Amino acid sequence: AVYGPTTVFVLTVGTGVHCFTLDREMGSWVLTQSNMMIPVDTQEFAINMSNMRHWESPVKRYIDELLAGTEGPRGKDFNMRWVASMVADVHRILTRGGVFLYPRDARTPDKPGKLRLMYEANPMSFIVEQAGGAATNGTQRILKVQPGQLHERVSVILGSKNEVDLITQYHLGQAG
Repeated sequence: AVYGPTTVFVLTVGTGVHCFTLDREMGSWVLTQSNMMIPVDTQEFAINMSNMRHWESPVKRYIDELLAGTEGPRGKDFNMRWVASMVADVHRILTRGGVFLYPRDARTPDKPGKLRLMYEANPMSFIVEQAGGAATNGTQRILKVQPGQLHERVSVILGSKNEVDLITQYHLGQAG
């Protein structure tokens, strides 16, 4: 749930993504958006830029291209939106499109990421994929990662499908 002037609850049971809003007067949840879909293309990204010097080269390349704007290889301007809350960032992506990145960090080479697979990356990836988006650790779908331990950490890249696919291609060395 996301709390603010309104309280919303996003739910999937494997057949689409639906948003419910708390009606305080009725004391119940009201369906306010059904079958939410993430646009396949976007011009928004969410990443903590202060860590750029610690990212792997495919992520640096991708972000450099976005920051180059209309003069760069993508030929369009992108906007950065970073709330520093995965739930809030993913909710924005569900409603507007975008890509969320919490990539591997060279400062902790023994950990392949910061977010926990079982109770952060997997639930958000399931919601995003059910809404037509994609989610990867850079080389494979997050939902295909076999957990080795309860608190296992992973790199997370999720959101608008075409952007996630491009970042995956960069990680796999398949893009020019």
